[in-house]
Amino acid sequence: MKTGIIQQRNLADMDENILRLEQKIGECAAGGAELVVLQELHNSLYFCQTEDTDLFDLAETIPGPSTERFGGIARRYGVVIVTSLFEKRASGLYHNTAAVIEKDGSVAGLYRKMHIPDDPAYYEKFYFTPGDTGFNPIRTSVGCLGVLVCWDQWFPEAARLMALKGADMLVYPTAIGWESSDSDDEKRRQQAAWQTVQRGNAVANGLPLVSVNRVGHEIDPSGQTGGIRFWGHSFVAGPQGEIITQLSDTEEDTAIVDIDFKRSEQVRRWWPFLRDRRIDEYGEIMKRFC
Repeated sequence: MKTGIIQQRNLADMDENILRLEQKIGECAAGGAELVVLQELHNSLYFCQTEDTDLFDLAETIPGPSTERFGGIARRYGVVIVTSLFEKRASGLYHNTAAVIEKDGSVAGLYRKMHIPDDPAYYEKFYFTPGDTGFNPIRTSVGCLGVLVCWDQWFPEAARLMALKGADMLVYPTAIGWESSDSDDEKRRQQAAWQTVQRGNAVANGLPLVSVNRVGHEIDPSGQTGGIRFWGHSFVAGPQGEIITQLSDTEEDTAIVDIDFKRSEQVRRWWPFLRDRRIDEYGEIMKRFC
C-alpha cells in the first residue's frame, strides 16, 4: 500500500496551513498514495506551549468544519487521510483526536489521545481530557490502522493492544521538538530515543509503523522560553524496525512509501512474539508500581 507522509512547518494562519496540506495531499495522490498521514494538530500552531483559556476557541466538533473539509479532499483525490484535530466534545470537554477520513469523505473512526503529557512547553493536560475510545484499530478500505498520537509512542502497551486487536500498521501523528535550553548532546539523545522506542514498537509487534512530525520553530507566546524547534525527522519503519524512509530534520518534506503488509506475516512467522507471550504471568502490569 502506497502511503504519503506530510511534514509541514505551520504558520499562525490556519487557512494557509490547510491550503498547503490540501496541495500536498493532492501531490501524494498524484504519486499513487492510497493513504496520507498528517502531523499532530496540523491546522494550527502548537498552542500547548502556554495555558490560555482563549485558545479553547480553536477547538471544533467532530463531525465539523475540518472533517467536512478533509472529507472533501479525500473524495476528490480518492485517498484515506489520517487527520489530527482539537476536538470540542462538549463545553469544558476537549480532546486531542485523530479522525480517519475514508475515500468517500466519511469519518471511518476516531482515536482520542490516551496518554496526555504535562511538561514545560507541552501543557496538554490543561487542554485535553484523556481519551476514552480505547486502543481499537480503525478499519478502512486500505487496511486496519492502529492510530495513536505522539506521547502514546512511549507506551508499548498501546502499540501491543492495537496489534492484538488486528492492526495492520501503527500510525503516529506527532508534535515533538527541542526546547531552546537543551544542549546539543541532550537533543541528540532525545531524538534517538524517540525513534528507537517507535522502532521497538514495530519490532515487538511485527508491524510497519508511520510517524509524522511537524518541523520548524514556533515561538512561546508568553516569552518565558525560546519556543520549540520541532525536529521533523518523520519516518516509516518496517516490521523489523528497519528504516524505509526518513525525512529532513529542518525542512518541510513529503514522501510516498510502499508498505508491504505481507511482510508482516512473514516476520511474525520468523519471530512469533505473540505466540510466546506469558499472559499468565503479566497480571502485575495492571499495578501502578510493583
